[in-house]
Formats: sequence, structure tokens, C-alpha cells
Amino acid sequence: MAQRFTLREIRERTYKTRDAWWTVWLVDPLASRLVWLVAPVRWLTPNVLTFVAFLLGLGAAAAFAQADYGWLVVGALLFHLSFVFDCMDGKIARLKGNGSAFGSWLDYVFDRLRVTVCAVALMGGQYARTDEFVYVWLAGAVVFLDMFRYLNHLQMDQVWRALRTSVGAPMEPEEMDANPESAVKASFGPFAPLRAFLVRHRIRPHVFSGIEFQMFVFIVGPVIDQIVIVTIASAILVSAFEVLLVVALYLATRRTAHRLADLGQA
Repeated sequence: MAQRFTLREIRERTYKTRDAWWTVWLVDPLASRLVWLVAPVRWLTPNVLTFVAFLLGLGAAAAFAQADYGWLVVGALLFHLSFVFDCMDGKIARLKGNGSAFGSWLDYVFDRLRVTVCAVALMGGQYARTDEFVYVWLAGAVVFLDMFRYLNHLQMDQVWRALRTSVGAPMEPEEMDANPESAVKASFGPFAPLRAFLVRHRIRPHVFSGIEFQMFVFIVGPVIDQIVIVTIASAILVSAFEVLLVVALYLATRRTAHRLADLGQA
């Protein structure tokens, strides 16, 4: 019989040091228990869970396309479940050490396809129901911002790795926050308690990331029946936080260049 892991082992070995608050509070508690349930099943590999997540995403898209409020709620529920299973594949891979490069590629591609299909279905269904062209623009905006966010993340990771290999390079902001005490010291004035709270609960400083963007567009907006307002507000927030990350990266590269120049002159 396959090994049965404890919930404590699952949390210690699969939880990320820093994660989105939506994942920390609304996904990990459920995903960790589902991982405990399915981990002994040998054929439930990370790739299988990735396929299940994608199929649930297609189910969400089919519900969104119906456009009626009841179906929107069903679509939101299926989208959340899809994300839960999408988190489970990574947890199983870290827990059992059976991840692969192909699995990483598959997960990335299916994530982007899920967002694209759900955006077209959600906004297309609302356009067919209301004949308001704003939904066409919103579909394009959601797909563009999701793609830009993740491509930008991949490129920024490469730059941060290059900085870390340089002499005296600064660490990535999330890694600097790994130590609660240093995180509080790095904060300013009234924001120190907030930073300490985020660190204590392993929440990333950029509190509106690509994950929150997806969840607000495909869950919050449909559930409260305010798709246009929520999508526009989410697009503004995710764009603002992306700008902040780019500024932080720019300042880090400047500091690193100055340090290297000083070392060269020494």
C-alpha cells in the first residue's frame, strides 16, 4: 500500500513560503486535505490532476457561456475547484518527488488555455445576452493581462536569479520577507504591522497578483453579478501591482550595478 502522509507533513513539504492570500486562505486548507486523501493513489499523478483541473475549467467555461445568473454561480464554483486541483498537482509533485519538466510545461499551458477559454465564454455569454460591446473589450483585456502577467513573471524570475549570482546582489522582495523580523524592519511607520501580518501568514507583499485577478474576474464578479465593475477594478489593481514589481526590479538592478562598479574600483 502506498505511503499515507500526515496533514502536518503535507503542509510542511508542500506549502510555499510566500503565496497569494487567496491560495493561503481559500485554497490550501481544502487542497491539503484532498492531497492527504489522494496521495496514496499511485495513478493520480501530477499530470492527471492537471488534466482534471483543465476539465473542470472547461466545465466552468460551459457554465459561463449560459450567461444566466444561476449558471454564473455554477461556473464560479467550478473555476474555484479547477484552481484547487491545479494547486494539488504541484503539491503532489513536491510531496512525492514525481514532478517533471513536461508536467511544468503542461501545467503552464493548461492554465493559460483555461483563462482564455473562460474569459471568452464568460464575456461572450454576457455579450450575447446584453449586446453590450464592453464585454468584448473585457475579454481581450483579461486574456492580455493574464498572459502578460505570467510572461512578465517568468522573465523577472530570470533577472532576479541573475542578480542573486552577482556579487552583493539584493534578494528578491519575497525572499527578503522570509524572515518576519527583517521584514518588519524593512517596513516604514504604520505599514510595519501590516507587513508583519502578511509575513506571519505567509502572504506575498503584492496582495493583488495574477491569482487574485483570475479569482475576482471568474468568481467574485459572477457571484455578485457585477462582472464589468469587478473586471475593470481587478485589471487596474493587477496592473498597478505589476508596475510596482517592475519598479522594484529596476531599483534592484540599479543598486546591483552600483555595487559591482564599486567592487571594480576597489
